[in-house]
Amino acid sequence: MTAQVIDGKKIAAEIKTEVARGVARLKEERGLTPGLAVVLVGEDPGSQIYVRNKENACAEVGIKSFKYVLPADTTQERLMDLVDELNCREDVHGLLVQMPLPKHLDPTPVLLAIDPNMDVDGFHPVNLGRVVVGNAVLPSCTPAGCIELIKRSGAGMEGANAVVVGRSNTVGKPVAMLLLSENCTVTIAHSKTRDLPDICRRADILVAAVGVDRMIKGDWIKDGATVIDVGMNRTDEGLFGDVDFEAASKRARAITPVPGGVGPMTVAMLMRNTLTAAEMTLQG
Repeated sequence: MTAQVIDGKKIAAEIKTEVARGVARLKEERGLTPGLAVVLVGEDPGSQIYVRNKENACAEVGIKSFKYVLPADTTQERLMDLVDELNCREDVHGLLVQMPLPKHLDPTPVLLAIDPNMDVDGFHPVNLGRVVVGNAVLPSCTPAGCIELIKRSGAGMEGANAVVVGRSNTVGKPVAMLLLSENCTVTIAHSKTRDLPDICRRADILVAAVGVDRMIKGDWIKDGATVIDVGMNRTDEGLFGDVDFEAASKRARAITPVPGGVGPMTVAMLMRNTLTAAEMTLQG
Protein backbone atom coordinates (compact mmCIF):
# COMPACT_ATOMS: atom_id res chain seq x y z
CA MET A 1 0.00 0.00 0.00
CA THR A 2 1.22 3.48 -0.86
CA ALA A 3 -0.51 6.19 1.13
CA GLN A 4 -2.31 9.17 -0.31
CA VAL A 5 -0.24 12.23 0.62
CA ILE A 6 -2.62 14.84 2.04
CA ASP A 7 -1.68 18.16 0.44
CA GLY A 8 -2.06 20.76 3.19
CA LYS A 9 -1.07 23.61 0.89
CA LYS A 10 -3.83 22.75 -1.58
CA ILE A 11 -6.48 22.32 1.09
CA ALA A 12 -5.41 25.55 2.84
CA ALA A 13 -5.76 27.37 -0.49
CA GLU A 14 -9.28 25.95 -0.89
CA ILE A 15 -10.24 27.17 2.58
CA LYS A 16 -8.84 30.65 1.92
CA THR A 17 -10.88 30.80 -1.29
CA GLU A 18 -13.99 29.91 0.71
CA VAL A 19 -13.13 32.59 3.29
CA ALA A 20 -12.57 35.18 0.56
CA ARG A 21 -16.08 34.48 -0.76
CA GLY A 22 -17.49 34.88 2.74
CA VAL A 23 -15.60 38.14 3.28
CA ALA A 24 -16.85 39.52 -0.05
CA ARG A 25 -20.43 38.54 0.81
CA LEU A 26 -20.18 40.19 4.24
CA LYS A 27 -18.91 43.41 2.65
CA GLU A 28 -21.61 43.43 -0.02
CA GLU A 29 -24.59 42.46 2.11
CA ARG A 30 -23.74 44.04 5.46
CA GLY A 31 -21.08 46.64 4.66
CA LEU A 32 -18.68 45.01 7.10
CA THR A 33 -15.01 44.24 6.44
CA PRO A 34 -13.46 41.81 8.94
CA GLY A 35 -10.34 43.12 10.68
CA LEU A 36 -7.50 41.19 12.32
CA ALA A 37 -5.08 42.83 14.77
CA VAL A 38 -1.77 41.10 15.47
CA VAL A 39 0.53 42.22 18.29
CA LEU A 40 4.21 41.32 18.07
CA VAL A 41 6.55 42.02 20.99
CA GLY A 42 10.27 41.94 20.25
CA GLU A 43 12.20 40.73 17.23
CA ASP A 44 11.99 36.94 17.35
CA PRO A 45 12.74 35.83 13.74
CA GLY A 46 10.25 32.97 13.78
CA SER A 47 7.50 35.21 15.10
CA GLN A 48 8.26 37.81 12.44
CA ILE A 49 7.80 35.18 9.74
CA TYR A 50 4.51 34.00 11.24
CA VAL A 51 3.18 37.55 11.44
CA ARG A 52 4.19 38.25 7.85
CA ASN A 53 2.41 35.08 6.72
CA LYS A 54 -0.73 36.22 8.52
CA GLU A 55 -0.55 39.65 6.86
CA ASN A 56 -0.19 38.03 3.44
CA ALA A 57 -3.13 35.72 4.10
CA CYS A 58 -5.30 38.68 5.14
CA ALA A 59 -4.46 40.42 1.86
CA GLU A 60 -5.39 37.25 -0.06
CA VAL A 61 -8.87 36.93 1.44
CA GLY A 62 -9.78 40.62 1.82
CA ILE A 63 -9.44 40.95 5.60
CA LYS A 64 -8.05 44.21 7.01
CA SER A 65 -4.75 43.65 8.79
CA PHE A 66 -3.55 45.75 11.71
CA LYS A 67 -0.02 45.06 12.98
CA TYR A 68 1.36 46.42 16.25
CA VAL A 69 5.08 45.92 16.89
CA LEU A 70 6.26 46.65 20.41
CA PRO A 71 9.90 46.72 21.58
CA ALA A 72 11.31 43.71 23.43
CA ASP A 73 11.47 45.69 26.70
CA THR A 74 7.74 46.49 26.66
CA THR A 75 6.20 46.33 30.12
CA GLN A 76 3.34 44.02 31.07
CA GLU A 77 1.19 47.09 31.73
CA ARG A 78 1.80 48.54 28.26
CA LEU A 79 0.93 45.25 26.57
CA MET A 80 -2.22 44.84 28.64
CA ASP A 81 -3.27 48.40 27.84
CA LEU A 82 -2.90 47.72 24.11
CA VAL A 83 -4.99 44.55 24.36
CA ASP A 84 -7.70 46.49 26.21
CA GLU A 85 -7.61 49.19 23.54
CA LEU A 86 -7.92 46.70 20.67
CA ASN A 87 -10.78 44.87 22.41
CA CYS A 88 -12.80 48.07 22.03
CA ARG A 89 -12.00 48.83 18.40
CA GLU A 90 -15.08 48.48 16.16
CA ASP A 91 -12.95 47.78 13.08
CA VAL A 92 -11.07 44.93 14.81
CA HIS A 93 -12.92 41.60 15.03
CA GLY A 94 -10.02 39.22 15.61
CA LEU A 95 -7.12 39.81 18.00
CA LEU A 96 -4.03 37.76 18.70
CA VAL A 97 -0.79 38.34 20.54
CA GLN A 98 2.03 36.43 18.86
CA MET A 99 3.75 33.90 21.10
CA PRO A 100 6.28 33.41 22.53
CA LEU A 101 6.59 36.67 24.45
CA PRO A 102 9.89 37.94 25.87
CA LYS A 103 10.72 36.11 29.09
CA HIS A 104 9.88 39.01 31.41
CA LEU A 105 6.25 39.03 30.21
CA ASP A 106 3.60 36.67 31.58
CA PRO A 107 1.43 35.34 28.72
CA THR A 108 -1.43 34.07 30.92
CA PRO A 109 -3.01 37.44 31.86
CA VAL A 110 -2.52 38.60 28.27
CA LEU A 111 -4.49 35.66 26.87
CA LEU A 112 -7.16 36.07 29.55
CA ALA A 113 -7.52 39.77 28.70
CA ILE A 114 -8.47 39.12 25.07
CA ASP A 115 -12.23 39.25 24.46
CA PRO A 116 -13.20 35.57 23.93
CA ASN A 117 -15.31 36.56 20.92
CA MET A 118 -12.19 38.12 19.35
CA ASP A 119 -9.85 35.29 20.35
CA VAL A 120 -9.22 33.94 16.85
CA ASP A 121 -6.27 31.83 18.09
CA GLY A 122 -8.78 29.89 20.19
CA PHE A 123 -6.58 29.84 23.30
CA HIS A 124 -8.87 31.61 25.78
CA PRO A 125 -10.34 29.24 28.41
CA VAL A 126 -13.83 30.24 27.26
CA ASN A 127 -13.12 29.03 23.73
CA LEU A 128 -11.40 25.89 24.98
CA GLY A 129 -14.51 25.28 27.09
CA ARG A 130 -16.75 25.77 24.06
CA VAL A 131 -14.76 23.04 22.30
CA VAL A 132 -15.24 20.69 25.27
CA VAL A 133 -19.04 21.16 25.31
CA GLY A 134 -19.30 20.71 21.53
CA ASN A 135 -19.80 24.36 20.60
CA ALA A 136 -16.50 25.10 18.85
CA VAL A 137 -17.22 28.64 17.67
CA LEU A 138 -13.57 29.74 17.56
CA PRO A 139 -11.53 26.54 17.87
CA SER A 140 -7.74 26.60 18.08
CA CYS A 141 -6.42 26.91 14.55
CA THR A 142 -4.05 23.94 14.35
CA PRO A 143 -6.52 21.42 15.84
CA ALA A 144 -9.28 22.74 13.57
CA GLY A 145 -6.92 22.39 10.63
CA CYS A 146 -6.27 18.76 11.55
CA ILE A 147 -10.01 18.03 11.44
CA GLU A 148 -10.32 19.65 8.01
CA LEU A 149 -7.43 17.57 6.68
CA ILE A 150 -9.08 14.38 7.92
CA LYS A 151 -12.44 15.29 6.42
CA ARG A 152 -11.08 16.43 3.07
CA SER A 153 -8.90 13.36 2.74
CA GLY A 154 -12.08 11.28 2.61
CA ALA A 155 -11.65 9.50 5.92
CA GLY A 156 -14.79 8.28 7.63
CA MET A 157 -14.92 9.77 11.12
CA GLU A 158 -18.16 8.57 12.69
CA GLY A 159 -17.42 5.60 14.93
CA ALA A 160 -13.72 5.57 14.00
CA ASN A 161 -11.08 4.79 16.61
CA ALA A 162 -8.96 7.94 16.91
CA VAL A 163 -5.71 8.11 18.85
CA VAL A 164 -4.10 11.44 19.71
CA VAL A 165 -0.48 11.20 20.80
CA GLY A 166 0.13 14.42 22.75
CA ARG A 167 -1.72 16.20 25.54
CA SER A 168 -0.86 19.89 25.15
CA ASN A 169 -3.49 22.57 25.71
CA THR A 170 -2.74 24.01 22.27
CA VAL A 171 -3.08 20.86 20.12
CA GLY A 172 -3.49 17.48 21.85
CA LYS A 173 -6.42 18.18 24.16
CA PRO A 174 -8.49 20.37 21.78
CA VAL A 175 -8.01 18.08 18.77
CA ALA A 176 -9.18 15.16 20.91
CA MET A 177 -12.34 17.07 21.84
CA LEU A 178 -12.97 18.02 18.20
CA LEU A 179 -12.60 14.38 17.17
CA LEU A 180 -15.09 13.42 19.89
CA SER A 181 -17.53 15.98 18.47
CA GLU A 182 -17.22 14.17 15.12
CA ASN A 183 -18.37 10.96 16.87
CA CYS A 184 -14.97 9.30 16.95
CA THR A 185 -14.00 7.05 19.85
CA VAL A 186 -10.98 8.91 21.20
CA THR A 187 -7.89 7.81 23.12
CA ILE A 188 -5.42 10.44 24.34
CA ALA A 189 -1.90 9.03 24.67
CA HIS A 190 1.51 10.59 25.27
CA SER A 191 5.19 9.82 25.70
CA LYS A 192 4.58 8.17 29.09
CA THR A 193 1.74 5.94 27.92
CA ARG A 194 2.28 2.22 28.50
CA ASP A 195 2.17 0.01 25.39
CA LEU A 196 2.03 3.08 23.17
CA PRO A 197 2.83 1.15 19.95
CA ASP A 198 -0.11 -1.20 20.53
CA ILE A 199 -2.47 1.71 21.23
CA CYS A 200 -1.37 3.44 18.02
CA ARG A 201 -1.93 0.24 16.02
CA ARG A 202 -5.64 0.36 16.96
CA ALA A 203 -6.11 3.81 15.42
CA ASP A 204 -8.20 4.33 12.31
CA ILE A 205 -7.17 7.99 12.71
CA LEU A 206 -3.84 8.83 14.32
CA VAL A 207 -2.90 12.42 15.24
CA ALA A 208 0.74 12.78 16.29
CA ALA A 209 1.40 15.94 18.31
CA VAL A 210 4.07 14.91 20.81
CA GLY A 211 7.00 16.98 19.51
CA VAL A 212 9.56 14.16 19.22
CA ASP A 213 11.39 13.54 15.94
CA ARG A 214 9.99 10.45 14.16
CA MET A 215 8.82 8.92 17.43
CA ILE A 216 5.90 7.11 15.73
CA LYS A 217 7.38 4.17 13.81
CA GLY A 218 6.00 2.68 10.63
CA ASP A 219 4.97 -0.59 12.26
CA TRP A 220 2.90 1.37 14.79
CA ILE A 221 0.48 2.30 11.99
CA LYS A 222 -2.65 0.25 11.33
CA ASP A 223 -3.12 -0.78 7.71
CA GLY A 224 -5.45 1.77 6.09
CA ALA A 225 -5.17 4.38 8.84
CA THR A 226 -5.28 8.15 8.30
CA VAL A 227 -2.22 9.81 9.85
CA ILE A 228 -2.04 13.50 10.72
CA ASP A 229 1.47 14.60 11.73
CA VAL A 230 1.52 17.88 13.64
CA GLY A 231 5.21 17.64 14.56
CA MET A 232 7.80 20.14 13.28
CA ASN A 233 11.19 18.96 14.52
CA ARG A 234 14.37 20.61 13.21
CA THR A 235 17.36 18.28 13.19
CA ASP A 236 20.82 18.24 11.62
CA GLU A 237 19.28 16.12 8.86
CA GLY A 238 16.47 18.57 8.15
CA LEU A 239 12.84 19.11 9.17
CA PHE A 240 10.86 16.06 10.28
CA GLY A 241 7.53 15.30 11.88
CA ASP A 242 6.63 13.06 14.80
CA VAL A 243 5.97 10.17 12.40
CA ASP A 244 8.48 8.17 10.34
CA PHE A 245 6.87 9.29 7.08
CA GLU A 246 8.56 6.84 4.71
CA ALA A 247 7.76 3.76 6.77
CA ALA A 248 4.27 4.91 7.74
CA SER A 249 3.40 5.65 4.10
CA LYS A 250 3.65 1.95 3.33
CA ARG A 251 0.79 1.14 5.71
CA ALA A 252 -1.41 4.23 5.97
CA ARG A 253 -4.35 5.05 3.71
CA ALA A 254 -3.48 8.74 3.86
CA ILE A 255 -0.78 10.79 5.61
CA THR A 256 0.30 14.40 5.92
CA PRO A 257 3.86 15.34 4.96
CA VAL A 258 6.20 17.57 6.96
CA PRO A 259 6.45 20.28 5.78
CA GLY A 260 3.37 20.94 3.64
CA GLY A 261 0.75 19.16 5.72
CA VAL A 262 -0.66 20.66 8.90
CA GLY A 263 1.49 23.82 8.82
CA PRO A 264 -0.32 25.73 6.02
CA MET A 265 -3.69 24.94 7.62
CA THR A 266 -3.05 27.00 10.74
CA VAL A 267 -3.11 30.35 8.97
CA ALA A 268 -6.05 29.28 6.78
CA MET A 269 -8.10 28.43 9.87
CA LEU A 270 -7.08 31.75 11.43
CA MET A 271 -8.64 33.49 8.43
CA ARG A 272 -11.81 31.43 8.86
CA ASN A 273 -11.97 32.27 12.57
CA THR A 274 -11.57 35.99 11.81
CA LEU A 275 -14.49 35.84 9.40
CA THR A 276 -16.54 33.98 12.02
CA ALA A 277 -15.66 36.57 14.68
CA ALA A 278 -16.82 39.37 12.37
CA GLU A 279 -20.08 37.55 11.65
CA MET A 280 -20.63 37.12 15.39
CA THR A 281 -20.66 40.90 15.89
CA LEU A 282 -23.79 41.07 13.71
CA GLN A 283 -25.64 38.65 15.96
CA GLY A 284 -25.76 41.13 18.83
